[in-house]
Amino acid sequence: MIDIAGAVAAEAIDEETRDQPEPVHRAAGVGPVAAHYGDPMREQRILTTGVGLVDRSHRGVVAVPGEERLGWLHTLTSQHLAALSAWQGSELLVLSPHGHVEQHAMVAEDGETTWLDTEPGMTAGLLSYLEKMRFFSKVEPRDATADHALLSLVGPEATGSLDILGVTGLAAPDLVAVPGPKFRSGELPARPTVVYDVKPLSTGGWARRVALGVDLLVPRPAMAGVVDELRGAGVPVAGLWAYEAVRVAARQPRVGVDTDHRTIPAEVGLVAPAVHLDKGCYRGQETVARVHNMGRPPRRLVLLHLDGVTTDQPPTAGTPVTLDGRAVGFVGTAVHHHELGQVALAVVKRNVPDDARLMVGETAAAIDPA
Repeated sequence: MIDIAGAVAAEAIDEETRDQPEPVHRAAGVGPVAAHYGDPMREQRILTTGVGLVDRSHRGVVAVPGEERLGWLHTLTSQHLAALSAWQGSELLVLSPHGHVEQHAMVAEDGETTWLDTEPGMTAGLLSYLEKMRFFSKVEPRDATADHALLSLVGPEATGSLDILGVTGLAAPDLVAVPGPKFRSGELPARPTVVYDVKPLSTGGWARRVALGVDLLVPRPAMAGVVDELRGAGVPVAGLWAYEAVRVAARQPRVGVDTDHRTIPAEVGLVAPAVHLDKGCYRGQETVARVHNMGRPPRRLVLLHLDGVTTDQPPTAGTPVTLDGRAVGFVGTAVHHHELGQVALAVVKRNVPDDARLMVGETAAAIDPA
């Protein structure tokens, strides 16, 4: 999609951006992705009012075939995957022994292979962990990024546009409510905490309905044809800047950008979609259980409104958030939103009040209490 007229590669704007293929994937032929196609604000409006096609083919893809794959992943990660059925998806986390978030992956199961897609730059870490934990399990995890590409149809009309690809009837995400502290064992159903509907594509790969729209995993040789088919039917393209603005407004954290090495799932809203609180032991489970039962994670994810008076440049990820000169958190993703203005996701100490007068560098910031 980088060859579409008006496309500006994310790495052409920022050489250090995370939104570029990992070196090993670039060497295998994975190309750059577009930050925008000439009008980022218009592209945002498209994604919030209709549907647009976003190239996210720089995301890492790990394929896990093997007859023991689901039970194996169930024991290694935070999600209840033992009962995941063919043509269902979910989310999972890999945690450190102390319960800190190390990896996040979206999941799709097609009956023969469990597919994991993850942040660019994190594929090798995820695959390395899985390979170290194989032992004698009948699984064969591999890096499939060079063979498969992720595209996303984003917006309220995303499912309607799937008719073009012969896919109909994708159900909305099915999310189990997070129980209160000290809930009874057995209260949570023995299933993933969120289930995403998945259907096969005629080109190979699949469509998975998620909160912001529909993800499409397609074989790379079929990618151009899928893009042409969707565009030929009137689906416009949108860049990553637009996608990120929509994600920030939805308060969806991006692991590695909106998290740091100390982040635990409860701080950034990842318990609901990615953590089953009653599935038994996995690495980091004790911290997850303790924080949930206490009901007080030390930090929280917030949406900040930035005044933009001193500068119109959004702060970089990792910029400290201060209160009365003291650091109380850090900024993750900061964007220009077409309705909200300059906003950012930030992780701040839990005791920072919603009406605190915060600073991000020289920029005044206020927490959105909604």
